[in-house]
Amino acid sequence: MNKVIIFSAPSGAGKTTVVHHLLHTRKDMAFSVSATTRMPRPGEEHGKDYYFLSEEEFERNIAEDKFVEWEQVYNGLFYGTLKSEVQRLWDEGKVVLFDVDVAGGINLKKIYGDQALSIFVKPPSLDVLETRLRKRGTETEEKLEERIKKARTELDYEDQFDRVLLNNKLGEALVEATVLAERFIHE
Repeated sequence: MNKVIIFSAPSGAGKTTVVHHLLHTRKDMAFSVSATTRMPRPGEEHGKDYYFLSEEEFERNIAEDKFVEWEQVYNGLFYGTLKSEVQRLWDEGKVVLFDVDVAGGINLKKIYGDQALSIFVKPPSLDVLETRLRKRGTETEEKLEERIKKARTELDYEDQFDRVLLNNKLGEALVEATVLAERFIHE
């Protein structure tokens, strides 16, 4: 059976760090590159980190039913999972790893059901989350406040995931994520 593992969290909780750890330590997993209309951050590459699309390209893909799921996260800012990306990875015999926001994670779990393990990466507190986001230095104050406001809401959805992974001490969270993935793959 083709399987997927979904990591979701508010921005800054550490889901991307967890996903990168699994990708570097497990050869049977591959990252599902999401599509987005946001601008690349320094060092990000088209096709590796995201498929960076114009708003027009994204909307055309919506109209042509090319997404497993998609969402307008903020005004004019879209994210989504291309059906072709998931199929490409399954064709390679990989377990597909998703790094998506909370709404995307809930949607993917509904779509993939028992084929999916959904994991909510939880920060120790909102204060810690805000500190992590500020240390990134990638957001304007306005965007930062928008992300923090969204995080407050997203934290209320942890019970809609199969597992909650507390990211208080990164090393422990990475070990726990590895164990959860291993168990699910071999079920």
